[in-house]
Amino acid sequence: MADQNQKPEIFELNNGTMDVKVTNLGCTIISLSVPGKDGALSDVVLGLDSVESYQKGLAPYFGCIVGRVANRIKEGKFTLDGVEYSLPLNKPPNSLHGGNIGFDKKVWEVVEYKKGETPSITFKYHSHDGEEGYPGDITVTATYTLISGTTMRLDMEGVPKDKPTIINLAQHTYWNLAGHNSGDVLNHSIQIWGNHVTPVDQNTVPTGEIMPVKGTPFDFTTESRIGNTIGQVGMGYDHNYVLDCGDEKAGLKHAAKVRDPSSSRVLNLWTNAPGMQFYTANYVNGVNGKGGAVYGKHAGLCLETQGFPNAINQPNFPCVVVRPGEKYQHSMLFEFSIE
Repeated sequence: MADQNQKPEIFELNNGTMDVKVTNLGCTIISLSVPGKDGALSDVVLGLDSVESYQKGLAPYFGCIVGRVANRIKEGKFTLDGVEYSLPLNKPPNSLHGGNIGFDKKVWEVVEYKKGETPSITFKYHSHDGEEGYPGDITVTATYTLISGTTMRLDMEGVPKDKPTIINLAQHTYWNLAGHNSGDVLNHSIQIWGNHVTPVDQNTVPTGEIMPVKGTPFDFTTESRIGNTIGQVGMGYDHNYVLDCGDEKAGLKHAAKVRDPSSSRVLNLWTNAPGMQFYTANYVNGVNGKGGAVYGKHAGLCLETQGFPNAINQPNFPCVVVRPGEKYQHSMLFEFSIE
């Protein structure tokens, strides 16, 4: 287990064009600044003023890596190799994002920190057998790298020791390409390379169905403004998209493209994960953020590439079981540009 006496610290990755600040508390991105059309840098992620504020639980998963299993597990129960496991119901009636003290609340070890033209940082955490109800010891690592001017890569790995387990890590940053303190993202447009979503029940757990988006308010197969259809989906978007139609690059699939008209900033996201939770900060309400910002509903959007929610209980969903001798691998590429 990572030594919990380790102090959370803030680390900077800067390549002269973009600047990212991360903390080893939950591998959390606390700021990410990239240029807009005027060349001025703006911080495009929602966050808090201090590491202490994150430790107090004042952020609704801002910027962190969630695990051991991201998203919801129905009623906090699953069976693996004939053994039933019960998890904390931290979002009743379900278990969410790894339980009461998920990976986002752990202080990770810093195993490598490089500066220079392609700065990077690698965090590591050892999760023990039975932690938050999950079986098996696993070692997880997460590496953030600025691979070029305005492109960041995240590589996550999980290796089980001697027992099979389930692993599904997700990066939970809330993006606002106009700047973190610019108001809501309803004017942003998005394209998602997913022809299907996994519809949910009244407790936001997938029913097992895989539904075509064509002709529904979930259809972002062509770029469209988020505010045009968000009123047709209850509180807002909080749905898992099946990433089934993206072009490939370096082993990753195109997942999403987000555009902010006011700054001309664009974010293209690539991943090797099968799904992506598109979430429009529906439950954010009066969160006191960094620099005096107050974040309200829809102040950001999350693009959480992931295994499908509750996959362990849905045999038709891609498998999230990882056995000894196997390795969980999840990569994301965040490409910023001006268009």
